[in-house]
Amino acid sequence: MSDFEILVVDDEAVALKNLCHILKKEGYKVSAAKSGKQALAYLDKQEFALVLTDLKMPQVDGMQLLKRVKSVCPQTEVIMITGFSTVDSAVAALKAGAYHYITKPFKLDEVRKVVHEATQKYQLIREVEQLRKQVGTSNEQLRIVTHNRAMKDLLEMASQIAATDTSVVISGESGTGKELLAKYIHNESPRHAAIMLSINCGAFGEELLTNELFGHSKGAFTGADKDKKGLVEMANGGTLFLDEITEMSLSMQVKFLRILQEQEVIPVGGTTPVKVNVRFVAATNRDLEKEVKSGNFRQDLFYRINVVSLKIPPLSERKDDIPLLIQSFLDKYNASMHKEVAEVSQEVLDTLQHYDFPGNVRELENIIERGVALANSNILRLAQIPDDLRSLDIQTFRKSAGKYASMEEVEKSYIEWILKETAYNKTAAAKALNIDRVSLWRKIKKLGLE
Repeated sequence: MSDFEILVVDDEAVALKNLCHILKKEGYKVSAAKSGKQALAYLDKQEFALVLTDLKMPQVDGMQLLKRVKSVCPQTEVIMITGFSTVDSAVAALKAGAYHYITKPFKLDEVRKVVHEATQKYQLIREVEQLRKQVGTSNEQLRIVTHNRAMKDLLEMASQIAATDTSVVISGESGTGKELLAKYIHNESPRHAAIMLSINCGAFGEELLTNELFGHSKGAFTGADKDKKGLVEMANGGTLFLDEITEMSLSMQVKFLRILQEQEVIPVGGTTPVKVNVRFVAATNRDLEKEVKSGNFRQDLFYRINVVSLKIPPLSERKDDIPLLIQSFLDKYNASMHKEVAEVSQEVLDTLQHYDFPGNVRELENIIERGVALANSNILRLAQIPDDLRSLDIQTFRKSAGKYASMEEVEKSYIEWILKETAYNKTAAAKALNIDRVSLWRKIKKLGLE
């Protein structure tokens, strides 16, 4: 059941009844108005995600209703439905702010598709507005934007464990936002007023990593002309984020295990332990349990630091987040580049929705940053995204839950994609697949795609 409220307006009783029936079956909450005047009364009482209105009506017509909607609630989307199809009326409606224009007799699939897209746009605008309010309220408050159910569950768990001092391991592919989640945990914790420091364990050799983490005493080695605090001591009272912890050498893991167990650190060249109070959050793009079994990661350290494990899904498994992330990145780079790119074109959105993002959220951000830099209008178009994405005409298939897709899963996914691309036209789909309609019908039935 959808939370979206839709107002349907038509002075033809049969058309009104049919549209309301269709939308209710799709799970929307629907209000019906028999005239433009009655619709105005509804609009005075509540806000709607979408208004679906006939164009030609007595007293208050669709164009008048459209102008009223956009004046009182600009984010509400309006779809015009009319039997009087003219280029002039279509252009006038779109110029006045209509989302789409459908002619009678309309196709049910077209109505469902356009209504779904319009309500998704409304939801995106509302969430972006909420995000802007949150950012305006507190620049220190970190928010992770998501529509995805798995991500919402992950953030809920992160919020729950944030209140404790439990050690956490965050896993996920490169570019999924592991450090961002670590910052989220820190900001939600009682330590939020203290500092959070980060270090990439794979960026240093063992000696340098030891010096960075533990610090050193004066005279510990040539050039050590004064005491230097390490990151562990500097993060006292706060959080230390250890990125790519599996890159630590085994001997370094032994030293780090002592810090976890004793909550104290001995600087290089020093003899006196320094007591610390630090919360440790680690991250890896590898399977930590496999690293333990292969002997690359100490089992005792694994059990000590892997108290709570959080796995971030790749962007390919949370594509419902793509529109929201796009808007978030547009806002970010509009501000830094002093531009006003309000949205991406439908072609760009379709292209990005069909791409599997091996570089995950970081790759999407880079695409939008590049697009904003090259954009010469308030809409980001295909010309502003990388050439290899523009020419992309196939789907890629990745591991799901750690396993490769079976041949049947690949076939099902591909046929489903072709059906969507051809608007479920069986003849066109069969032609695209180079098979006859009977063979396609058998495959649809076998794969459960009815």
